[in-house]
Amino acid sequence: MSRERSTWITDWNPEDERYWETTGKAVARRNLIWSIVAEHVGFSVWLLWSIVATRLPQAGFHYTTDQLFQLVALPGLIGSLMRFPYTFAVPMFGGRNWTIVSAALLFIPTVLLAWFVTQPDTSFGLMLAVAATAGLGGGNFASSMANISFFYPDRMKGWALGLNAAGGNIGVSGVQLLTPIVIGLGTTGLYLQNAGLMWLPLIALSLYGAVRHMNNLTSARSSFKDQLVIVARKHTWVMSYIYIGTFGSFIGYSAAFPLLLKTQFPQVTVAIAFLGPLVGSLSRPFGGRLADRLGGARVTFWNFIVMAAATVGVLYFIDLGSFAGFLAMFLVLFVATGIGNGSTYRMIPSIFREEKLRSSRIADGTARLQAIRDAGIESAAALGFIGAIGACGGYFIPRGFGASIAMTGGPHLALAVYLAFYITCMALTWWYYLRRSFLVELAPSLAEAQV
Repeated sequence: MSRERSTWITDWNPEDERYWETTGKAVARRNLIWSIVAEHVGFSVWLLWSIVATRLPQAGFHYTTDQLFQLVALPGLIGSLMRFPYTFAVPMFGGRNWTIVSAALLFIPTVLLAWFVTQPDTSFGLMLAVAATAGLGGGNFASSMANISFFYPDRMKGWALGLNAAGGNIGVSGVQLLTPIVIGLGTTGLYLQNAGLMWLPLIALSLYGAVRHMNNLTSARSSFKDQLVIVARKHTWVMSYIYIGTFGSFIGYSAAFPLLLKTQFPQVTVAIAFLGPLVGSLSRPFGGRLADRLGGARVTFWNFIVMAAATVGVLYFIDLGSFAGFLAMFLVLFVATGIGNGSTYRMIPSIFREEKLRSSRIADGTARLQAIRDAGIESAAALGFIGAIGACGGYFIPRGFGASIAMTGGPHLALAVYLAFYITCMALTWWYYLRRSFLVELAPSLAEAQV
């Protein structure tokens, strides 16, 4: 058997417990590990500009505060747009194959950054285009999550997707912790080019791991047309809105936090900003596990209450000028975004599975298995699609802070808008996924699981 041929697995049935214990678990774990590595590097590249932008004035670039926020925000927008094609690529080309392609593309933003940050006469428009290429790293999340969802049985998807996402998300805190260190290496001067160069070996490592240790699943293959049906599903759009509130907040606050710290508390080093994405990343798997045990809708609903309360706390401590209170409330907000990310992603496979089984009215065992497979294809596409829309928060939150500061001199207006948005997310979660009438209507098994 040739190497190319052996990368495809033709018989994959993780729902069969015997198959899972004897064969499936080891294969799924191996693919999960290297998926996490590739996604981690992707997230790191995606958020590079959250730190680099704070040092550009020191390096001789004469950009306004609003322009710096634009440099931070644009990779978020491009990353969210890239998630659409990345989502549909996995079932069309194979998870392993697309991981190789998406990892190789990361050489573009890192090399461009390393060159242009050494050219202080670079126009803002050109630098904005360079920053936009970092959005390629944002697309990796969608393909990675869609791919891993095929490898694990339904009962373990919350934990597996949570681990995969957390491993990627923690790249945000990693880049914000390490970048200030590597750009200051040396006795004198600022070495901004190191912010791009430092990731080249890790990109090469993720490429190696994908080539040597990952697999494609023939059972996960489908055409673009087969996947596109999710656009017509009501729950795709409802969950997309809710996911903006969880993941959109995580990636948006992660991108904006260093620059927000610099503008509101200039006496504080931006290196401390890594704590927010760190606690948000570490809490994500626990959000998935809580959703497995308590129900995704219930966890998500109460999580939005915590996010709203923490936002009020941030506003309160900004007015007081208390950095300690500001940081504490933002860390609570980050933890809540992580838990919400895990719980909302756990809801998606359950919703699509039960919707497919209910609409098919299936009694025959073989037909039921086919319906479960079809639901898997749809939910994988939905995971990426919803993740793409949710990632828009990576653009709107930094831009909101920039516009608010430019117009009013502070971030209060932006935070008030975010607070109102969390209240609408809370209401939608209750209306669509917690009301007893909805649960009974959808399916008894879904009612028991509380989505």
